[in-house]
Amino acid sequence: MTDSGSRYDPVEPSDVAYAEIELKAKKKGKMKQDRDCLCKGKTTADADTVYSELKQNTYKAAPGPECIPVTLQNMTEVFSSNSEAVLQRTVDATAAESGSQTGELEELYQISDTCRFIQRKDFKKVALQFPDELLVDAVAVSAAIEKDTGVKVYILGDTSYGSCCVDEVAAEHVGADCIVHYGRSCLSPSRRLPLMYVFGKRPVDVQKCVDTFRELYPDTESHVVVLYDVTYSHAIDAFRKLLSASYPNTVFSVLKADHFDGQKQIHGLVADDVNSDCMDDTVVHKFGRRFCLAEGKSVEDYSMFYVGREGLTLTNFMMTWNHCAFCSFDPETSTGRNESININKALMKRYYAIERAKDANVVGILVGTLGVANYLSIIEQLKESIRKAGKKTYMFAMGKINVAKLANFLEIDVYVLVACPENSLLDSSEFYRPVVTPFEMEVACNKHREWSGEYITDFRDLLPGGSSHVEFPEPDEAANEEDTTDVSLITGALRTSYLCPADGSSAPSSLVIRNQTLTVANTNTAASFLAGRSWQGLEPKLGETPVEKAVEGRRGIAIAYEEEGTDSRDCLT
Repeated sequence: MTDSGSRYDPVEPSDVAYAEIELKAKKKGKMKQDRDCLCKGKTTADADTVYSELKQNTYKAAPGPECIPVTLQNMTEVFSSNSEAVLQRTVDATAAESGSQTGELEELYQISDTCRFIQRKDFKKVALQFPDELLVDAVAVSAAIEKDTGVKVYILGDTSYGSCCVDEVAAEHVGADCIVHYGRSCLSPSRRLPLMYVFGKRPVDVQKCVDTFRELYPDTESHVVVLYDVTYSHAIDAFRKLLSASYPNTVFSVLKADHFDGQKQIHGLVADDVNSDCMDDTVVHKFGRRFCLAEGKSVEDYSMFYVGREGLTLTNFMMTWNHCAFCSFDPETSTGRNESININKALMKRYYAIERAKDANVVGILVGTLGVANYLSIIEQLKESIRKAGKKTYMFAMGKINVAKLANFLEIDVYVLVACPENSLLDSSEFYRPVVTPFEMEVACNKHREWSGEYITDFRDLLPGGSSHVEFPEPDEAANEEDTTDVSLITGALRTSYLCPADGSSAPSSLVIRNQTLTVANTNTAASFLAGRSWQGLEPKLGETPVEKAVEGRRGIAIAYEEEGTDSRDCLT
């Protein structure tokens, strides 16, 4: 009688079994060649005798290294490195291993300007923040700065959130006096430490960019605003000189970032070129860019020309100025195009997320930044708005978010991400729960804020004093049931939208008042979700199990514990 497991569940041979089969086949072929050579010219009886002796001597021979059975310890050495060797290994990092030459480093990373910035402020500890693509030059740049200034330099290689934001938290962990940020940046304002931006100088064909602009805008009287990625700011001055004479209505933006002490620093063009002939009501300052509009014109009257690769920066611009036509020039391929992204479709997807936020009873606030100014203020405003809307909030600080992290909290109905304008537009199609922006959460909770097609990615505009701040309505006790209930556009079910008083007397709790009209009671907490789960965690069984003395467990890793792999009986044959 055969085993049912071997009959219906055939086991796939392992790599070790395949290796033994191949080794036996090679031995058999080699033995056949030896037999043919020794038996040449002999009779059949003599040939059989020679073959028997050859076979017997082959199996008596001492096994070579390839015949040793593969133990668990051998597998450990093959598939993983020795942990002690890794801890004792030394890496000799020299400037010769850098991805650029010394002269190129000086120009690309502005080492002289950085040293003057450090010496002028008399800093003692400096944090250098590099994105992943520039880490290859981090050692050479830090060595050059230490040599010229004599200060202690720290390299921030792994940022807490996005590489476009200044990681002030990591810099404070090492006690740094200032930060030098390299590469692409979202130009979000920072308030804690002195800051210097080094955008780098990515190559761009300025003449090809001008020719592309002329092809996309044949009318020389067109009103166009030129935007660009910060890594191409070094070429915008030359671009302006070649184009401004023939296109008088073209406006070139400049980079303007807020510093920790409230002072302004302009990168690229000179500040006087922007403010000389502009009135305050015609100047637009957004996302670290500043440009001046013609008198009597609004942003909607202009087209936008973007210099840079397709990415989060361009998406942020297009979502914010969604009434403007966009064209772009990619310096990597030296090609231009009309941006054909369906803004209406993108806004519809965001409105779907708003409807999900309206249906939610439990909201998770994701802290996606610790360096952008006023992030604590928007968190407090969100908590207050969500509480007034009768929803429960939980706050999460988990660094860089991913699908696996958020899937651990099934009781959360929707997440709201507090981050910089570029990182807040997160595509949550792969997430178990939708992730919305602070603006979308405001639309879901605040009845006075209506969905009009205007989209806000910078949460600072939602704060009191911001350009898009809307006061939260006061609770009206005289409101009837028709005003406090509506129908969900997703589930088709009735939902209650009530306002809690500011004193918090009606804050969500385990005891709620039943709605006499709808006969529905909403607890708005994660406790009801936990009570409905089939598995609620390990059973404590306090006092039901005997107390036992702790014993020493296994040591090592799962592939090979210390007590395994030493006995020949454990060998894989």
